[in-house]
Amino acid sequence: MKEIRELKLEELNIEQKLGMSTIGFCADEKSCDVDYLEELIRNHALGAVWIVPRDGANNHVIKRLKEAADYPLLVFTDAESGFGENQVGRHNAIGCTGSAELAYIFGKVTALSARAKGYNVICNPVLDMVNRSWTCGGNVRGYGADKQEVVRLASAEARGMHDAGVLTVGKHYPGATKTGWKVDSHMGENSSDATVEELLEYNLFPYVEMAKEGLLDGVMLAHSRYTNIDPDYPTSLSKETIRLIRERGFDGFAMTDALNMMGVVAKFGRKGSIQLAAANSADLSLPFMSDNRQVIEWLREGYEEGIITETRLDEIVSRVLAAQHKVFTMEPKFDTVTPEDLAAFAHINTDSVFAKTDEGIPTALEPEGRHFFAILTEGEMDLKDAGKVQVDTMLTKWYNPVKIAERLKELFPNSTVATIADYPTPNRISRFLSESLNHDGVVFITFFQSACYVGRECFTSRILSLMDAMQVSGRISTILHFGNPY
Repeated sequence: MKEIRELKLEELNIEQKLGMSTIGFCADEKSCDVDYLEELIRNHALGAVWIVPRDGANNHVIKRLKEAADYPLLVFTDAESGFGENQVGRHNAIGCTGSAELAYIFGKVTALSARAKGYNVICNPVLDMVNRSWTCGGNVRGYGADKQEVVRLASAEARGMHDAGVLTVGKHYPGATKTGWKVDSHMGENSSDATVEELLEYNLFPYVEMAKEGLLDGVMLAHSRYTNIDPDYPTSLSKETIRLIRERGFDGFAMTDALNMMGVVAKFGRKGSIQLAAANSADLSLPFMSDNRQVIEWLREGYEEGIITETRLDEIVSRVLAAQHKVFTMEPKFDTVTPEDLAAFAHINTDSVFAKTDEGIPTALEPEGRHFFAILTEGEMDLKDAGKVQVDTMLTKWYNPVKIAERLKELFPNSTVATIADYPTPNRISRFLSESLNHDGVVFITFFQSACYVGRECFTSRILSLMDAMQVSGRISTILHFGNPY
């Protein structure tokens, strides 16, 4: 068995230091040159790798790369909703439970599941603040709006991750503003005029508090510009914005969010984003591109052109080596997920369900009643043909119109179940309104899917118009919603 030893800064040359400043990316073996990543690792010229989990398809890639390393290579992944078979809803599930115990279990189970596949750094917890006044268009991925509550729950999750033997990464530094973002960073750059004082009082509060407790190993830098702090660069490329938390005692590593996102690429290009991240802000850049050879070449050019200085490289590598030291010396309290852990984990989804009703109105629908259930879908579909289901959430198996319809028919045998597309045609709206008559009430089954490149999530204007029209005569009794609880 190969002996693992820690690298030392003074032993590394410029080529090795440049490689230590980036994260080698591999989505799958077909698209990335695994041999090249192995070569970099054997030459001590790569600080970390990001291997996309694909139902076990990339497990052997992780094994190959870790076998090539005689130093504690950092192996990253995202696991906001859990890892592998152990998943929670992408609707602020832990925040909805309000349970630190369940947050700890989530961190523990997620970390153990990922560590079993070779990962040792997970980009959790999400520390973005969630404004409770947002009905739609808000961030569904954070814990909530109360900064003290966010610290309580996120700290519990981080402790679970540490006890299970993985490093934490808080994201997306420094977080959304109180009014939310107008643009998805995958699609374009966000900007805010928030002041330093406002950020410290609200957005940065969880970061600072968790850093004090030693629960924040790293932060992921967002592609958002704070014009009162740095008018020229978004956080992921900004010296000034990362300085806010550095000056308050955070000594962990800073990594960028994916540098293929339009939040940086549209203005700075891929090459410029990678070079500026290393020069200004990040200890680890996340190019999120399969051509790792090109990334290394751009970094080399950045050094040769004086964009990236050797002093800056030494600062970067020192933090990367410190993270590798943590991985090397970490002593997990647990090695396997127990049946008790899984039973508790399952409670996250059930305990995050909640109801809000008018005064005196029960939450339960009458089983023998004649309800008209309207299931929202993306695109037109026929419940009799599952092959026509046009809902992206089918990919993550948490919103399945066919299964929902089957269950409703079991529970409410006297009721009618129909579908309504997010952009229904005039004829479909007319038919829908007619079909809904002569029922005790209309029950809408709705969802929001938080996903990249879809912008701010909300109901379409057609669905809102339909709901408004039906409420003129008070025909909607219930909205059962999967997704953003606000």
